[in-house]
Amino acid sequence: MDLQVAMRTTGAVREFTDEPVADATIESILDVARFAPSGGNRQSWRVIVVHDSRTRQLVRDVYLNAWHDYVAHVLAGVVPFSPLASESDRSAAQARYADAVAASRPDGFAETLDTVPVMLVVCADLTVLAATDRDLGRYQFIGGASIYPFVWNILLAARDHDLGGVMTTVAVRNEPDLLTLLRIPPTFAVAAIVVLGHPKRRLTTLTRRRVSEFATVDAFDGPELHVAE
Repeated sequence: MDLQVAMRTTGAVREFTDEPVADATIESILDVARFAPSGGNRQSWRVIVVHDSRTRQLVRDVYLNAWHDYVAHVLAGVVPFSPLASESDRSAAQARYADAVAASRPDGFAETLDTVPVMLVVCADLTVLAATDRDLGRYQFIGGASIYPFVWNILLAARDHDLGGVMTTVAVRNEPDLLTLLRIPPTFAVAAIVVLGHPKRRLTTLTRRRVSEFATVDAFDGPELHVAE
């Protein structure tokens, strides 16, 4: 598949057919994804391929609990888990948790997470991450630069196999439960759950902002970077 086509059509897919995905295909996807860049080429990623049905159900339960928390934020009109959230934002979200549970749909993505064709739990080895924003006194995300390119490569490689999928970080809200459930060492963090499968709908070109809407020259408030029409 042409690289530009893959990049323009690899969107979030959460609905799949019942067609299974062979372990050989998963291995092939990971074999390509492993060439992602990482700080110091330390390749901090570990991947747990979750097959066991009971384990999948327990992962779903952990995810669903966090999903209700996410939806509660949306119902309260605040950005879910914003690092700049105020105490009033947090309180408003907590007050809507019961409403979020009531809005749960039996056929929703979170509610049926255990039935996805492929469930991958991607972990990051904290002992090898170079988090240069560690001491800045603000929300830290630089360490993700050594793990999320790998996750993105998984989705691109899956697209090359005519598969779709999505990276979701919702369950990390309840990371301690995942560490226990999947016997993940405490020196590792859960970076994402990645689900894959054969998409129910044809994948088409995504909708995104134009370059001139997010790129400026010389300063944050500099002139827009205009691209030729």
